[in-house]
Amino acid sequence: MKKFFLALLPFIMLNVFQNSVLAQNKIAASSDSYFTMENYYKLKWGHAEEFINLWKKNHYPLLKKTKENGDIISVRAEKPLLHSGEDTRWDFKVTIVWKNAELGVGKEDPTLRYKKQLYPDTAKLDKDEQYRFSLLIAHWDVIIENVTVD
Repeated sequence: MKKFFLALLPFIMLNVFQNSVLAQNKIAASSDSYFTMENYYKLKWGHAEEFINLWKKNHYPLLKKTKENGDIISVRAEKPLLHSGEDTRWDFKVTIVWKNAELGVGKEDPTLRYKKQLYPDTAKLDKDEQYRFSLLIAHWDVIIENVTVD
């Protein structure tokens, strides 16, 4: 069985690589159109409200300033009204529609240019953000592609 798996390994790796290249090409091709990303947060039990309040205090102002500059089209934050199973649970979701893919997943985070302006005490902000992220169990980002149905 081990030999069989080792024989298949190059084909598996090639498929993973090809899928990655396809995804990167789709992102690059969408650089002239809006780019949507959903950010999901699964938090330690009992800490969702604390995390959300810290997000609103420390991160949302950066997104809001970036939106005012025109790089972000919209920001929407949501939380579920009811809980789901532990394996599918998320406690907070933020959907950001960027002006284009380069702004959403490019080399530079456009929000960082406002960090010093909005938070002169960056050491305190960094400490607060470190604490906010300590409340996380998991975090994942999902790039959304529109599907034409008509």
